[in-house]
Amino acid sequence: MHVIKVGLNYRVAPLEVREKVTFSSNEIKKATRLLNEKYTILENVIISTCNRTEIFAVVEQVDDGIISLQQFMKDWFQLQESEFVNYFQNSMDDDAIRHLFTLAVGLDSMVIGETQILGQIRSAFLTAQEMNATGRLLNELFKRVITFAKRSHNETGIGEHAVSISYVAVELCKEIFGSIQDTRAVVLGAGEMGALTVKNLQAAGVEKITVINRTYARAVNLAEELHVEALPMEQLINVLKDADLFISSTGSSEVILDKTSLQVLREKPLTIVDIAVPRDIDPSVKELGNIVLYDVDDLQGVVDENIHMREEAAAIIKSEVATEVCAFNEWVAMLDTVPLIKALHKKSNQIQKTTLQSIHRKMPDLSERERRVLEKHTSSIIHQLLRDPLETVKDMGKHQQPERDLQLFKHIFGLEVRE
Repeated sequence: MHVIKVGLNYRVAPLEVREKVTFSSNEIKKATRLLNEKYTILENVIISTCNRTEIFAVVEQVDDGIISLQQFMKDWFQLQESEFVNYFQNSMDDDAIRHLFTLAVGLDSMVIGETQILGQIRSAFLTAQEMNATGRLLNELFKRVITFAKRSHNETGIGEHAVSISYVAVELCKEIFGSIQDTRAVVLGAGEMGALTVKNLQAAGVEKITVINRTYARAVNLAEELHVEALPMEQLINVLKDADLFISSTGSSEVILDKTSLQVLREKPLTIVDIAVPRDIDPSVKELGNIVLYDVDDLQGVVDENIHMREEAAAIIKSEVATEVCAFNEWVAMLDTVPLIKALHKKSNQIQKTTLQSIHRKMPDLSERERRVLEKHTSSIIHQLLRDPLETVKDMGKHQQPERDLQLFKHIFGLEVRE
């Protein structure tokens, strides 16, 4: 069995490509189910965020598995060959496993050490479990990954003063305005990212904040929790007339504001930071003279300034990832040896049982104490004889050709193992 990963991320694919390759929350289950039905894919977990869309899978044949995942994504997102060839990355076994550990800790995120990705990975894993798309390998791998990421954040402090994409968006606004305390801000989106955005604006000293959401009740709930204003979606254009700063972070699959809807908005300048993927704001808005538009890829400059704060913790975690990958591989190697170990114990126990029964028939006058002594010593003989073979078979799982060696072990001891 092999673990593979196919997908793209912000390091290799520009935003205009990434926003085409994003599974919405409503699509994840359907996609997971369809992948689960492919004979080449034994297990799968889909991770889709604003910065990446990657599928982890367990397969018997690496090449067939990668081709199958690539074709699935190409068909699902109706991609052109150029988009597919230039941006998709594949990895297998140690590379794929190492990437997942690194990803969960936040070392592969745009903002190093951010914690939101761990929640997204956990959610993706639970969704796959719910769809019966995971099995023995991915269940064990993701549980180890999640545990490791939590421990790394607690022990290394890489998550201290953690910054999210919304934090970086607010930092960018501070650079643009110099001070944003007196600005009037509008936040579109009342989900996790929207809530973080409001909190980061408040931490920066902004007092005039309006939250708008497609579901008005969610905007009201968030506004009451954080003591800001809430308005329904139909009030968006009106409230933007007086705003200085607009940060958008919805999960919409379609553009919410375009050049036409904003060009007659007002004469006063407006700074827009669109941190949604797919984008909420049509890029053509940049052509309007009174509006400055930034998207998630424009945030990288601010991120680079914060990287040095986490590099030391990141170095420690990277060295620990190597240990985690080895530990998982050792666990996988043991999977093929467990049936042989059980079969050898079963056969030896049966031999002992048959031998004792024969002794009891031939020596029926043995006392209860003598019977216990016989049982104890024959059991001891078996344990001593099996100690070295059992250690050997455990090591066989780590060999370059484990299947051949394990078959030889099975033949030497005449074991019957259910496939």
